[in-house]
Amino acid sequence: MTSRITLYSDDELIARIKQYAKERNTSVSKIVNAFFENLLEHKEAPTPNTPMTDSLSGLLKDTALDEADYRRHLEEKYL
Repeated sequence: MTSRITLYSDDELIARIKQYAKERNTSVSKIVNAFFENLLEHKEAPTPNTPMTDSLSGLLKDTALDEADYRRHLEEKYL
């Protein structure tokens, strides 16, 4: 069974996604459904990464730092 949903978006974005769908011989509905399926499959919202966060990701994974170290750092920095 299929149901209808209503989405609101910017007119320019709608025109662009319709053109995108047409160029790929598909429908906007199929694109949206594929997006939702992918989103639910990963069970978490995608978070955009910047080059800075990518470069820092995993940097401290092999260290023995814990919450006490972080608290000590904050106390030294702000007190």
